[in-house]
Amino acid sequence: MATKAIMLQGTGSDVGKTVLVAGLCRAARKRGLKVRPFKPQNMSNNAAVADIAGDNSGGGEIGRAQWLQAIACGVAPSVHMNPVLLKPQTDVGAQVVVQGKVFGEARARDYQALKGRLMDAVLESWAKVGEGADLVIVEGAGSPAEINLRSRDIANMGFATRANVPVILVGDIDRGGVIASVAGTHLILPEEDRRMIAGYLINKFRGDVSLFDDGIKSIETFTGWRCFGVVPWLKAAARLPSEDSVVLERLSSGERRALKVAVPMLSRIANFDDLDPLKAEREVEVVFVPPGQHLPEDAGLVVIPGSKSTIGDLLRFRENGWDRDLVAHRKRGGHVVGICGGFQMLGHVVRDPDGIEGSVTETKGLGLLDVETVMEPEKTVRNVRARSVQFDLPLEGYEIHLGRTTGPDTLRPSAVINGVDDGAISADGKVSGTYLHGLFSADAFRARFLETLGVKGGGIDYRAEVERALDEIAAELETHLDCDAIFGLAR
Repeated sequence: MATKAIMLQGTGSDVGKTVLVAGLCRAARKRGLKVRPFKPQNMSNNAAVADIAGDNSGGGEIGRAQWLQAIACGVAPSVHMNPVLLKPQTDVGAQVVVQGKVFGEARARDYQALKGRLMDAVLESWAKVGEGADLVIVEGAGSPAEINLRSRDIANMGFATRANVPVILVGDIDRGGVIASVAGTHLILPEEDRRMIAGYLINKFRGDVSLFDDGIKSIETFTGWRCFGVVPWLKAAARLPSEDSVVLERLSSGERRALKVAVPMLSRIANFDDLDPLKAEREVEVVFVPPGQHLPEDAGLVVIPGSKSTIGDLLRFRENGWDRDLVAHRKRGGHVVGICGGFQMLGHVVRDPDGIEGSVTETKGLGLLDVETVMEPEKTVRNVRARSVQFDLPLEGYEIHLGRTTGPDTLRPSAVINGVDDGAISADGKVSGTYLHGLFSADAFRARFLETLGVKGGGIDYRAEVERALDEIAAELETHLDCDAIFGLAR
């Protein structure tokens, strides 16, 4: 491929590669470059709908990180930006999505054997992403130091060596041990892989950057690699959609606000960035409740988010006692919203006659909506135009789901999607469900919805906030990194 490219790989997972790639994409765009993101393999249940037919019609799945990076580039997301997406369904297995479409299911050991067959799809998508671009910025997955997986790797050095893309290693100083992690990566990589690394950068530094000068000298002594810069803690990153549910475990409740929104942390939680627009509201506190803890009694709203495994998460919902907490919440007059899998859980029963999600083929629902759901093999994946029935206001978003939901409460739909009724609302109007992801992104709807809960919302253009955050991150990277040298590496 003639297009120039660089790749960011990490010393470990969650070192900040996604945000750095998004920021560098925006920085390159501001320099007038036609830039595109690429991630050969991603593992996430936060998926986005991307173009699959070349006509901007959507229809395929990619990780939401690449969706965000496409926004940073100012281009429509394509399935080729993330050709292999793994969506975990159990502790040992995942759904495999290739170039936007479901390829099949695979246990972890089976997937390792499958990787060789997937490299062809990765390289095909790589060529397509590069068409018409001046620069492609590639994001690795996990760490190249996982040398036990190297022989079948398609996400890090396996890709970089095949595509001849120079690599910058990212170390996370916030978690500690960054000198050892960078030097250790150099030590254990085989020579062929080590030659691909042009240097490194340090991410998430708090305080006076000059205090790490001796650290840079030490790393150079151990590795001979150059340092492209030290990136401070990027506060603006908190205003971007998060992809990895690891971040949910570190969120604190913060100061008390007018409305507390409780979100149970389902084990296979999906598309939890649906809550980001609510988190951005000044009078709203969003609390992700981990397993083993009760839903807070002072919550005015409980949102049950999407799930990659509705039946499995519904069973665990009960194991945590959240079903009893939800009944108590309703008796106190609290409101409930279920999105996608959360909507399915709110009905009387969820049936999976074909065993799509696993061995349990039927389970009792939470019974807060008079509906039931049957899982069906055909998956709905599309961007949509929608409208709130309750407020007669436009909505925006997408659908990614299996299953069909029917029942008396669907006669009170919560939305109209592409001209068809969607979702359901309880008789008292306090419980609602929908298949629409991105429900709260519509600013006017969000403001009206919060008004019904006695909260003054609005005044926030959520999409514009994301754009401003990307601009701020790009400016920070231009200040603290040698971006001329980084972009100059591309070949």
